[in-house]
Amino acid sequence: MNNDTYVTPLSGRYASNEMNKLWSSDTKYSTWRKLWVALAKTEQELGINITDEQIKEMEANIENIDYDVVSAREKECRHDVMAHVYEFGLKCPSAKPIIHLGATSCFVTDNTDVILMTEGLKLIKQKLLVVINNLKEFALKNKGVTCLGYTHFQPAQLTTVGKRATLWLQDLLEDLEELEFVESNMKLLGCKGTTGTTESFMKLFKDEEKVKQIDSKIAEKMNFDKVYAVSGQTYTRKLDSRVLNVLSSIAQSASKFANDMRLLQHEKELEEPFEKGQIGSSAMAYKRNPMRSERINSLSRHVMVLAQDPSITAATQWLERTLDDSANKRICVPESFLATDAILILYGNITKNIVVYENVIKTNMMQELPFMGTEEILMNAVLKGGDRQELHEKIRVYSMEAGKEVKEFGRPNDLVKRIANDASFGLTEEEILKILNPDNLCGRAKNQVVDFVENQVNPILNKYSDLIKNVNLDVNEGWTKDGSGKM
Repeated sequence: MNNDTYVTPLSGRYASNEMNKLWSSDTKYSTWRKLWVALAKTEQELGINITDEQIKEMEANIENIDYDVVSAREKECRHDVMAHVYEFGLKCPSAKPIIHLGATSCFVTDNTDVILMTEGLKLIKQKLLVVINNLKEFALKNKGVTCLGYTHFQPAQLTTVGKRATLWLQDLLEDLEELEFVESNMKLLGCKGTTGTTESFMKLFKDEEKVKQIDSKIAEKMNFDKVYAVSGQTYTRKLDSRVLNVLSSIAQSASKFANDMRLLQHEKELEEPFEKGQIGSSAMAYKRNPMRSERINSLSRHVMVLAQDPSITAATQWLERTLDDSANKRICVPESFLATDAILILYGNITKNIVVYENVIKTNMMQELPFMGTEEILMNAVLKGGDRQELHEKIRVYSMEAGKEVKEFGRPNDLVKRIANDASFGLTEEEILKILNPDNLCGRAKNQVVDFVENQVNPILNKYSDLIKNVNLDVNEGWTKDGSGKM
């Protein structure tokens, strides 16, 4: 790394090696050359005089790129594609006359973007599935750990730690469904020429039936089964918007989880991993900051904002082609993939190693539990002959008084004693505490976890079992296929 030149933190610090490699110059420009080979083979098959030797020469030099020559040539011609055509021609002198024959620049640039985005979605899907699996295990393990549920971040009815995790899971399943749809409908641009009419190929072949075969033949060689039926010079820029919206959706889900983790870590109920030598604060040595969750929030904002770029680009394209998309696409598309990759590395790391402090959870819950069970207390008192309206008012008053004891004086919640001391309720303290058994106050939460995992999560994980079984996760290093991610 050159330390005197800016490098985006996404590649230098956060994203995995495989995602960085996917969006590297080597991958991009070697894909251009693979497309030129596919075009030459297609033209040969359809009758153009291109020899096997020319094609073999091109294939032998797909990875052999002299970037210095490309850079010098681009300074002269001010055109990146033609600079690469020139350099490729130097490496392939016999094939030089037929490289890029009949094509326009977007043949290589647009088709490559589709190919890279498709591969990027596969990498994202793999990491997304690992996070889903982590959360499934966490939900099942903690399905019966009763805790306070919150609305407006105020104590509400009880739930369980595992049930809360299913809410995070549900969001990710929605994201996976969107990703699968977009991935299954990725289409190559094909090779349709300057305005999408295939005019150059009509002149080259003078046979419309042959021209109609070009797109499908190129797609097959590039392992695609779909091609846009019509286009201008470019594929519709709505594709970029569609893809980045999927990444934005994943970022939204991850950020929601990270916010919840930060809130619960503040309550000392859950905690993200904290390594033996990790420093929480440069000033306050005792601190254990939720830095991974905060980083997810930070990166997620970037992904969500980047998703606006292609939507504006798609809305402002002029007729068959304009170039105001190019510089924007070079930035927002790779950065969205790199940032989402980084988010899922963090998300996977946290969910594999969430710390659950059950004693703190119980203490916090028991402090609020008398309020949670007032409806149960009321119903039991009415069954013993009490007046529902009269008792309701008494509970309201006692609750306010008990709350005052807690908030103003820092004393324990004494609502149970107040009710037990009122003969009109007809309930002893022992009976009230039995009514307030937390396990009886969280509805179907525990079984909801089991049902959700069995009916919704496991079928998906079984479907993709081969895709995720070899992914390595290490708490100290983040995670990639080779364990080389960065925290």
